[in-house]
Amino acid sequence: MRFTPGRSEVCVGRRLTMTFGLLVAVLLLLGVGSLVTSWVVVELHSRTTRVEPVLNENTRLRDQVTRMTRAVRTYLLTGDAAARSDYLRIRGEPFVTLAQAREIATPSARRNLDVQDRQLGAYVQVSDQQAEAAPGSADARRLTTEATQRFSAFDRTNRRLDAVLTGDRERLEDGAQNFLFGSSLAIGVLLTAGGTLSVFAAVRTTRSLTRPLQSTAATLDRLASGDHSARAVAAGPLEISTVARSVNALADESDRLRAIEQERARLAQVARDIGIRVRERLDVDDLLDAACAGIGEGLEADHVFVLLAEEDGPLVRVARSWTADRGLLPPEEQPIPPVPLDVVREHYRQGRAWCRNDLPAVLAEGAALPGAPGSYGEAGLPPDARAAAEKLGLVNVLVVPIGVADQPLGALFLARTRPDRPWREVEIDISESMASGVGRALHTALLYQRETQLVEKLRALDQAKSDFLSTVSHELRTPLTSIVGYIELLEDEETGPLTPPQRHMLDIVDRNANRLRALIEDLLTLSRIESGVFGSRREPVDLCRLVASATDAIRPAAESASVTVEKHVPDRPLVLEADSDQLDRVLMNLLSNAVKFTPAGGKVTVRAGARDGQAVLSVSDTGIGIPEAEQQKLFQRFFRASNATEAAIPGTGLGLTIVRTIVANHGGELEVDSGEGRGTTFTARLPIATSSGAASRD
Repeated sequence: MRFTPGRSEVCVGRRLTMTFGLLVAVLLLLGVGSLVTSWVVVELHSRTTRVEPVLNENTRLRDQVTRMTRAVRTYLLTGDAAARSDYLRIRGEPFVTLAQAREIATPSARRNLDVQDRQLGAYVQVSDQQAEAAPGSADARRLTTEATQRFSAFDRTNRRLDAVLTGDRERLEDGAQNFLFGSSLAIGVLLTAGGTLSVFAAVRTTRSLTRPLQSTAATLDRLASGDHSARAVAAGPLEISTVARSVNALADESDRLRAIEQERARLAQVARDIGIRVRERLDVDDLLDAACAGIGEGLEADHVFVLLAEEDGPLVRVARSWTADRGLLPPEEQPIPPVPLDVVREHYRQGRAWCRNDLPAVLAEGAALPGAPGSYGEAGLPPDARAAAEKLGLVNVLVVPIGVADQPLGALFLARTRPDRPWREVEIDISESMASGVGRALHTALLYQRETQLVEKLRALDQAKSDFLSTVSHELRTPLTSIVGYIELLEDEETGPLTPPQRHMLDIVDRNANRLRALIEDLLTLSRIESGVFGSRREPVDLCRLVASATDAIRPAAESASVTVEKHVPDRPLVLEADSDQLDRVLMNLLSNAVKFTPAGGKVTVRAGARDGQAVLSVSDTGIGIPEAEQQKLFQRFFRASNATEAAIPGTGLGLTIVRTIVANHGGELEVDSGEGRGTTFTARLPIATSSGAASRD
């Protein structure tokens, strides 16, 4: 977001520029003042340094001339030749010094030096004559007087220059001190004033920056701590006020997003609740009622219609209708006409909801519906659908397809009648989620409905089969009883003696009649089991006696098959509260199966004993065994193992079903341990009668 500064707004950069500009100006003034002061002081010092050498040279000149005068006078007074030699030696030094002084002297001083040069020359002319005169002579005295006069003139000129130079030096030093003091005072005043002004500007600038920043930071802290109503004051420089306005804009956007998220969470909870409600229902009508009412209330719709496709029909009709003022409508009321199946299929293929928040405007134009599926998107709504929409006053409509995988089931039609309540994006997303959940639940309910219908048909068929087996078994039992009776009469030779071939044939007939009678008994027993009337008569039974009896009964069949039968039972009775006929049937079924599935030379072993308060009955064989993959189906009726079928071993597959039922009716358990090619062991565990006392173990 970009803001243009107004008249009352000052940029941070401008304010900092002003503050730092003031500081730079103060520093520049201080620097210029210091430089000027330094330059003036240096200039005064240079002038002083130019005066000082001239003064020193002038003094040295006077000293040299004084030494010359002293040497000449000493010679004239004493006649000392050494004094005259000293004079001659130093006679040229003053002229050298005078020349050096002239080089560094100012014009005014140079004029004085020029005078001294002339006076020195005049004096040297006389002093040279003195050096040539005889000491003590009248000529020497005359020359001395003249030399003294000329020296005095030179000395006065020299000392006058000395006084002038000394005065100039003192004046320059005083001026430098005064200028330095004034400059220092001015710089101090400027430094004080500039520092004060700079501090004032810095404090003012700092406050103008830090106060709005602190206010904005405090607002951010409040927002971070959860105070969503906090807003920053848009004050201070432009950049800071812009930041404050941005913070407020972000807070407003956060409030908007938070409201959307809260609404999304609420609608998501509604979707979850509706999903739970529809998943709990397997009845299609109950599911549609719950979905229609729940979606209408949760999404605050004015109308909700659920349209379902017919199995073989070309139309998708309204299956449920709900309105905000009346709730669920009666089935005979269909406020909107059916929709062509191709429109629903196209909508489901598109895989997205279709929404229109200005339906009356589109209907008034009579044009196509942009984005609508099928023919609706090309030619618009048909006349009956337009009339229904106008009658209901639909303004904002939302249509969501319903289906599972690639199978369209129908559509969910939601509508509102107020223009100020358009469908929002979050509601469209949630409606799609709800429609998806309803589609899965509806698919499951339809499958359950079809499965229930199929189960009812299967139950009817199974009952018819059971009734048929029961009827046929009873009908077969009567003539079979007559056949067995006549066989017994023939075997007793009441009608005359039998020849061996005739007796052999009667044995075959008797054996097959017994097999048929056993099959009939199994079918009758199975019929009683399935009808729920199969029961057991309880009385004290000695399991050891039953084992011995069953072993003796099966032994002839085992001997004819060359199978050895062994039994292991305790010496003491093993008494059970049981149905002796049914337990005998368990033993005979297990023993006959063991003998039947054991090849010649094999062995069948029967054991009975007590263990952990239970009677344990086991029948083991060394036969063909049962494949491991088929053992879980072993107790299903009519089931036969694949290896038994391949070996063409006869059987009905009912014996083990009956055995397990009998054992279960006695409160026991039946286990099997088998493997293909290694034999089979069936173990039945039955409760021992409490009055039987302690039982012996194997």
